[in-house]
Parts: sequence; C-alpha cells; structure tokens
Amino acid sequence: MIELSIFDASYLFQIVWEHMSYFYVFLFMTIESSFIPFPSEIVVPPAAYIAATEGTMSVWGVGSAATLGALAGSLINYGLAIWIGRPIIYKFADSRLGSICMINPEKVERAEKYFDKHGAVSTFIGRLIPVIRQLISLPAGLARMNLGKFVIFTTAGAAIWNVILCWLGWFLAQFVSKDRLFEKIEYYNDYISMVGYAIGVVCVFFIVWNLFKPKATPQL
Repeated sequence: MIELSIFDASYLFQIVWEHMSYFYVFLFMTIESSFIPFPSEIVVPPAAYIAATEGTMSVWGVGSAATLGALAGSLINYGLAIWIGRPIIYKFADSRLGSICMINPEKVERAEKYFDKHGAVSTFIGRLIPVIRQLISLPAGLARMNLGKFVIFTTAGAAIWNVILCWLGWFLAQFVSKDRLFEKIEYYNDYISMVGYAIGVVCVFFIVWNLFKPKATPQL
C-alpha cells in the first residue's frame, strides 16, 4: 500500500495528475527525493500512463525527467547533511516539522545504518528500497562521500527504479481506465517494491562476488 502520514494519497494523486508535464515530473520527484518525501509511485506511473495514452509526453522522457528530479532532490539532502550536520538533522527529524515532512529519527537512523553497512554503493542499492530510498542521501552527506561517486550511484539507482515505475504506467495504460489507475497502482505497489528488493539483492551478490572471486593467475 502507498502510505502517507499527513497527505491523503488519492488527493495528492489528483493534484499530480492535473499538473502532469516533464517540468512537474521533475519538480515532484525533486520533492520526493528531498526532505519532504512522498511516494514516487503516484508521480511516475501516472506520467507514463499519460505518455502512453495521450501522446503529450514520451515514456522515455518521463523516465529521464524523473531521474533528473531524483538526483536534484538527493543533492539537496546531501548538501544539507554537510551544511547542518548530524545533531541538527536528528533534532529536525524529532520535531513537529519533521513529522509533517514524514521524517522521524528512526527513519534517519535506518538510513545511516544501511549506509554504514553497505558503504558508498548503498546510494545505488538504497534507491531501490522503500523508506531508505528518500533518505539515503543524508548519511552520504554526513560521511562526505565523494560527490562524483554519489552522483553516479544515485543516478544509476534512480534510473533503474524509474524504469520500473515507467513500465508499470505503460503496462496499466494497456487495459486500465483513468478512474481506476490509482487503485491499480496501489495494488501493484507491493509487487514493484519486491522487484526493487530483488534487484538490490542481485546487485549486492554481484558486488560481493567480484570482491572475493579468485584472481586469474597470469600466464607466463
């Protein structure tokens, strides 16, 4: 299920639908990846659905705008973490304003632990995992991760996730009417989250295998 603590998801879905364009996909995804997270599932699939049914946008254009927006929002979190530091981030997360922004100390701590466990590559894998996805940039900033690596890993992870969401929107456009779109996105949300988890697991396995595989003996 798509969960929101202060917004009614269907109402927000309607707002997003009424303002759909490349610019608004970029804007909404910037917000989604910054310190006011809300589900990307109510932005990208509807945009891809519109692209597939109305032809005012292209599905690839939607994915590109969404990925650039995700990167922009992640850079905001990365920069804020460097600028204000860990104590203030946790104080904000524990405040009323943090609650309004759907952030709490537990979510920030979970993102920090994930980053500590997986290192820099967590900014890639974390983009595929719910809850972690929106906040993984904060520990990256606190750790002062190399900006170039941060941009590359974040963009790659966001691109994969947005391809999945674009595919969902395109897929639903083949047989779902507009008035049932939000209902179907909610229905498939758990499945696409599991796909994200599965891709993340495969990536971790691949990285670990490359780290520990036997090195080829050079032939004389």
